[in-house]
Amino acid sequence: MSRWTKAAPFLIVAIMFGTLMWSIDFITLQGEWTVYTAECRQGVWNGDICTGRLVASDRYRFRALKRRKEVLFWVLGTTEPSGRLAPCEIENRSNWTCEATADSPRSITLAMSKGRPVPDPTTNTRPFHAVSKLKWTVLKYGNGAQ
Repeated sequence: MSRWTKAAPFLIVAIMFGTLMWSIDFITLQGEWTVYTAECRQGVWNGDICTGRLVASDRYRFRALKRRKEVLFWVLGTTEPSGRLAPCEIENRSNWTCEATADSPRSITLAMSKGRPVPDPTTNTRPFHAVSKLKWTVLKYGNGAQ
């Protein structure tokens, strides 16, 4: 048996583990959290069901700065300026709550719980429909979209 034959199962497991960590955003540069969103084209949202064509939409990135008690956010791939939410109560990058600010209408949330944005219809934030990173990637690149 060659070295490669013996190493193949470990390599396969390592690749699978790395893919899993990538797909759930467990590994990030600089401790940021990205929220992937989807849009319902030529239809409407009925709860979490799109009656039209589901397509990848904006990606919102959040960086919680615990010492400064603020959360910075921006929309990836756009020229839209970044925003700032403060004051915030920050446990870690996955769990935080902020008060409304002038930048709130440009954000999708004022709170994150277990890495998921917390929708609040009473706040002045953008509506959104979050999807997993894997689903967003398939919507963006896996179905013939440009």
